[in-house]
Amino acid sequence: MKCKICILIMVLQTFALATFAQKQYWSLDSCITYALDKSVSIQKSQLSIQTNEENYKQSKDERLPSLQAFVSHNSGLSRDLISSTSYGTLVGTSSTSYGLNTDVTLFNGFKMKNQIEQQGLNVEAGKYYLQYVVESLELNILNAYMQVLYSIDEVNNAEEQLVATNEQLRLAAERKELGLISKADYLQIKSELATEKLTLANAQSSLSIAKVNLMQLMEMPVSGNFEVIVPDVDSLLTADADIEPLGIYQKALTFMPQIKQMNLNVESANLDENIAKADRLPSLTLGAGVSTAWSAENQDIAYFDQVYNKVNPYIGLSLSIPIFSKNKVKSAIHIAKISAQTTQCEAKETKNELRKEVEQAVLDVATSQARYDASTEQYDAVTESFLVASEKFDTGLISSTDYLTEKTKQITAQSDLLQSKYTLLFSLKILDYYKGIPISLSK
Repeated sequence: MKCKICILIMVLQTFALATFAQKQYWSLDSCITYALDKSVSIQKSQLSIQTNEENYKQSKDERLPSLQAFVSHNSGLSRDLISSTSYGTLVGTSSTSYGLNTDVTLFNGFKMKNQIEQQGLNVEAGKYYLQYVVESLELNILNAYMQVLYSIDEVNNAEEQLVATNEQLRLAAERKELGLISKADYLQIKSELATEKLTLANAQSSLSIAKVNLMQLMEMPVSGNFEVIVPDVDSLLTADADIEPLGIYQKALTFMPQIKQMNLNVESANLDENIAKADRLPSLTLGAGVSTAWSAENQDIAYFDQVYNKVNPYIGLSLSIPIFSKNKVKSAIHIAKISAQTTQCEAKETKNELRKEVEQAVLDVATSQARYDASTEQYDAVTESFLVASEKFDTGLISSTDYLTEKTKQITAQSDLLQSKYTLLFSLKILDYYKGIPISLSK
């Protein structure tokens, strides 16, 4: 018999280890890493950066000379002039021209220079936008991850309550048999047990939904083996000494990617005006080339001799002076000014939004801390009162109604404490984000 028991224990241990091995346990950091790798939004932002880099490269290449080769062949009919009043019959004629030409812009009102600078700013702005997308996704993952943690605690609390009520129902059944309590008292405990089973089922459902939301946010196929690593939440609820909003806001202005992006957008918009003004100035272009030709009319001269002897190199300067362009340049300058002013307003709006977010984050920490302290105090008091009520109920000094009233208070206080705990933790992490502290649940 002992041998069989040992074998059974070994089988159960092996099964438990196999089940544990099948589970995939994810930390917040691993969830964020996976999500960043799979995010389509991030991939699109990266492709946008590549496009900006190509535009930047092309804007610099515009300073290089262009080179074209051409071949032109013409066939037609012509009449030879016989006298001042008569022509001969129509005869066929053909000719072929060959050539190379090049040109380079020497001056165009610094338009190319400003365009190169603008494209460079667009590349940097795109990188900051990518950083903003990454950080936004990290915050969303944090929120979803903490929702899973909260749901896990809800399930654990519901299970503990169910175990305790099962024990109370067992004791109530014994006391009913002894005539110490009425059947009504017993049925009230039994009804409470059914209610707590429903509470547990709802908590388990909420946990499943929270896991699905997290996996979908990570772009991960939904799996029943997905589990999260539960950190020591209580150790992360440290009091925050630096919650002065103005100082946090001023610091955030120096590193927040959306602020840096908008600053670059303002610089880029200001360059639009200079680019538009360049069309008012003269432009100077240097051109050079070489050409040759062959004609069927010169039948007494060989083809390659004609091509060789008709080589015609040339070089020249072209100056273009704008005089009147139907006010197109004037309108372009005005539009560029309006665009620059609009971008400046957007930059101010972004800064104002950041200030409001920081102020709200500071307020959330203060209110969450106060609620957590009050919930902790309430939970301790209600739990002590519930323990006293449990002892009285066990000895028959109070009815099941009074006992269940205290138990309901204790469950409510426990739920309030759980909510306030995770609300405080989330608000602390959001404030850390505005301080430039990486998002993590590690100490």
